[in-house]
Amino acid sequence: MLPAGWMQKVSSRKSGGPQKDRSRVLFHPSAGRNSNAASNRPTEHLLRGIQFGKGGGKFLVVDAVHTKSFSHTGGSFIFSFMNRVCILVFALFFFAWNAAAQQEGYVQGNGVRIFYRSYGNGTPLLIINGGPGLNSDGFQELAQKLSGHNRVIIYDQRGTGHSVLPVIDSSSITMALMLDDIESLRKGLGIQQWIVLGHSFGGMLASYYATQRPSEIRGMILSSSGGIDLDLLNYVNANINARLTKEQRDSFSYWTQKIASGDTSSAARSHRAAALANAYVVNKSFAPKIAERLAQLKPQINGLIWQDLQKIHFDCSKQLASFRQPVLIIQGRQDIIEARTGERAHRVLQRSKFVLIDHSIHYGWLDNPDVFFREVNGFLAAN
Repeated sequence: MLPAGWMQKVSSRKSGGPQKDRSRVLFHPSAGRNSNAASNRPTEHLLRGIQFGKGGGKFLVVDAVHTKSFSHTGGSFIFSFMNRVCILVFALFFFAWNAAAQQEGYVQGNGVRIFYRSYGNGTPLLIINGGPGLNSDGFQELAQKLSGHNRVIIYDQRGTGHSVLPVIDSSSITMALMLDDIESLRKGLGIQQWIVLGHSFGGMLASYYATQRPSEIRGMILSSSGGIDLDLLNYVNANINARLTKEQRDSFSYWTQKIASGDTSSAARSHRAAALANAYVVNKSFAPKIAERLAQLKPQINGLIWQDLQKIHFDCSKQLASFRQPVLIIQGRQDIIEARTGERAHRVLQRSKFVLIDHSIHYGWLDNPDVFFREVNGFLAAN
């Protein structure tokens, strides 16, 4: 998610191979945003477990009884009763299917138990959410939407959500340890190879993972990725500010100063996040949910990771030049991440496709879901 403010405390650093099997696609869609608002609503806290299955079962049974029980004659009563039984059996099957469709648990990592959730069946797809310093709650709906033909896994990065660390400092929060956690997850789930989708900072972590464990990756999706180096630190805060109104910038500045002065209240975090969230989406109806996410960010983890990225001189370009798996690079045309960041990754990654989504900032699946899901689902189907 690359929130502004904490990155301002970190000074910036700037950061071959044959060019083949590339395609470049720049979209200017003139039609057809998805009109089903409910299907596109970003649900940050979806019902846990299999409550959706429960609700679906209840609806099917009640609806069937209501529509079929229209007569009190003997034959019609038997027909209605049999329909109740059949549909109840179907509802129980539907309930059981949903129970299998979502799994959650822990795998043991290096000094931390990594919490994960898994949806669907098929080729494994790991989603690495943004931040750093955010849990995976906001990615449950995306995981479900991509689980039609894939086993989609999301997880809480170390120190966030249910992946609790006893101590949070520079010894427990590093990029190397975050890579260890991904490998612990893969091995713990018995996965040989998977597709990796990294969003925002998650795209940076995915790129780093690809330099260290390329044989475990069968394909990679970089969604509004922060890039394969640290060039974004030269421009991202200015781009965030440019997408806020003066009132929003003033509010963000005021609450940032309050927090820096020691105000640790949830109200201060919420007000600050509410001002900042508008920079991330074209469709401002989604801003409250983005704000809810931003308010959950752990600034200590955020700062430690940005410090570590500079310490290791984060630049994946040399090693990614030899990465041979297919890659989809996709981001908004109006993104806070500039097109040059995606273009640089596209030049380096030999089998990459670069897509700019029009009418979209940092969350393609919210701002322009038709294009986002067409491209991502097409990539998943091909790999």
